[in-house]
This record gives sequence, structure tokens and C-alpha cells, in this order.
Amino acid sequence: MRRFTRRPPVALLAAVALALGGCSAGAPAGASGPVTLSVFWWGDQARAQRTEAALKLYSTRHPGTIFKITWQGADGYYDRLATQAVGGNAPDLFQIDDARLVDYAGRGLLLDLTTPVTEGRIDVTGFPKGLADYGSVGGRVVGVAAGAETAALVYNRTLVKELGVAEPKTGMSYPQFLAWAARVTRASGGDVAGTADASGDLDAFWMWLRAQGRELYRGAGLGFQRDDAARWFAMWQEARWDDATPPAGGPTGERALVQGRTAAAFGWAGEFAGWQDQVDDDLGLVACPGDPRAQWPRASYYWAGYRGTREPEAVADVIDFLANDPQAGRVLGDDRGFAPNLEVRETNAADLAEGPARTALAFESAVADKIGPSPAPPPPAHAEVRTLLAAAAARVAAEKSTPGEAGADFYKKATAALAS
Repeated sequence: MRRFTRRPPVALLAAVALALGGCSAGAPAGASGPVTLSVFWWGDQARAQRTEAALKLYSTRHPGTIFKITWQGADGYYDRLATQAVGGNAPDLFQIDDARLVDYAGRGLLLDLTTPVTEGRIDVTGFPKGLADYGSVGGRVVGVAAGAETAALVYNRTLVKELGVAEPKTGMSYPQFLAWAARVTRASGGDVAGTADASGDLDAFWMWLRAQGRELYRGAGLGFQRDDAARWFAMWQEARWDDATPPAGGPTGERALVQGRTAAAFGWAGEFAGWQDQVDDDLGLVACPGDPRAQWPRASYYWAGYRGTREPEAVADVIDFLANDPQAGRVLGDDRGFAPNLEVRETNAADLAEGPARTALAFESAVADKIGPSPAPPPPAHAEVRTLLAAAAARVAAEKSTPGEAGADFYKKATAALAS
């Protein structure tokens, strides 16, 4: 599943929060005359070219707006962002991910976008169900999706057909899925396991919980019990014993699939094209096991404004343009995930060549009416909880802990992480 760089220094963010203590999120209004907006994001050269082209398009329609652009790779991005904020020169508009949205909002660093969203100046009515809420923290809109994606089970379609095993289907229960994976392993003579072990995958665990009416988080605490974690670990332990997954200690997720170790793995539709590029076989994707309503449209990235910006109205207008303008959507493509506006997504679908991007978009369209609403963005300790689950799952896989012991330990440590 998705991975994120480490959290920025707390001391730096605390200093910025104090500095902004008297700032109003809705003021001052933009000054007359030319407007200069600084924009900052992480990514590669291709993302930079697309983003700069979209901003240039905005400038042609608004000749008085000038963009000061900075971008870099993911490593060190948040450290640099925090340092800029402390120095009083944070970018007016920047890219942020869901693992940090709550943290930055809680420290008073993000521009309150509630009013422009409520008034329709940032139009989120064309977003998938619940996606707009995924940018809200404490009743305030602080982030708008720059792209959207849905979780998926990615599988090696060529291999499955060669083995004579039926392809997985959206709506399979977990018992059905793990039985399917065991059949794949047996059909391959043990050369390829049916699925990567997802016991340490926090996103997979989250969806499994939602399928049973629970949540990973409720408010500032956990939304499940220790017995739920124990049942999750026990289910995957039985899958290993049934040879549905590779032995403990091997690659998981994307690496397991693209290295030919497994026939399936959990991922996100926005990453599908990158997976396909690494293998010669044809890959396919369906919804993850369980009730599809447990899945949700996720903001692959957000656009957020700096609370200390001098041009809040201009920031809001640029965010609306990037999210909803068809030409901007065409220029941006699917680099940050599919366009958050469904009409823009469909309008620009013709630009996608036959291949993995179109396959992923077809999947997104097929499950759009089946998936559920987005949960609240995860709390600041989300990355730590992710690490804790992976560690507990590894102990069970190595038979150093029972599922019950690991479930209790994970629950205790995750509760402490959220409390701190």
C-alpha cells in the first residue's frame, strides 16, 4: 500500500503555530493589482511539467496572477515545508497527503477553505460521495483532493488464466478470497502463492474493519477492539498454513506481485499503471475482498493553502481551477490519481491510451456506485500505527507471538500512540 515519508520536526511546527496564533483564515482579501502565489509540491519531472502547464493555463486566463514554483522529490519535503513556515515564507499553495492533514490542521498551519467551499467558489459537488469530507478536519475544510483513487486487489491475469483458475471477482468474501488464493498456489505446484500476506497492511485492515461495521479510528481513539486485531492476525495465520500466501519473511504488496512471488496483492488503482510497467504479463484489478462499501474514494493528495497567505481568495480560486477545469484536468492527467471531479474525469478519459491507465479508470468507474463514503482523515499518529501493525503481524508470521498476544499488544501500543 501507500507509504509516506517521516513526519516533520514537531518543534518547527509548534513554532509556526504560535506565530500564526492571531491570523485569520479568511483574511486579508487579495490586494488589487498583480498577484504572486508561491506553489510547492513533491514529485518527479513529469509531475512538474504537468503542474507547471496547468498553472500556466490559469495565468493565461488570469494575466494578473504570477506563480512562483518550487518542487522536489518526496524525501525531505515536509522538513523543508516546516522550515519555510518557521522562516515566514511558507508557500501559499502546497501539496499534502492524508497522513499529515490532521496534524497540520491541528497546528493551525492550513488555510480554512470552508467558506469558499460553502459558497461554491471551490466546487466539490462533482466529487465522488464523501471525498470532499475527506478534506475536513474538526468541521473545517482544510484540503481539497488533487486526485482520487480507490483501493484494489491487483492480480496477474495472464498467470491465473494459464493455471486454469477463475479470476477473482468484486464482492468476494475473505474466506472465498483466501480459498481462491490457496487454489492458485496448488495449481502452480507451489511455484507461486495465491496472494501476498496483507496482515501487516494497515489499509487492508481498515477496510476489513469497515466491512464489519467498525472503523480504524473513532474520534481521537481507536474504533475497534483488541479481539478484532486478534481475529485479523488469526485469519492470515490460517492463510499461511493453507499456503495461500508465501512463507513468512518474503516480499509483500507490490514487490511480491511484480517479482512473480504471488498472483495477487493489495494496492490502489492510482498505482496500477506503475505496477503494470514492471511486468510483461497482463494485470487486472477488482475491489478488495469483503463488502465493497468498506472501500472509499481516497484523496491521493490534497491541495492546501497556508494560513498565513496574503492571497486567500486567489488560493481558493486556483484550487477550484485545478480540481474542476476540464482543460486543467487534461493537462494534469492521472499523475496525482484520477481527477477528483467525475465529469472532468469522464470528459478526459478519451485522452487515455488503451493500456493500464484506462484499465484502472474502468475499474474506478465500475466500483463508483458500490463503494462507501470516505472516513475522516487519519490522525497524526497514523504512520506510527501503521508501523505497529506491521511489527505485530511480523511476529505472528514468524510464530513469535500468537494472534491473541499480538492483537492485545498492538491495541495497547496503538492506543498509547494516539494518546501521545
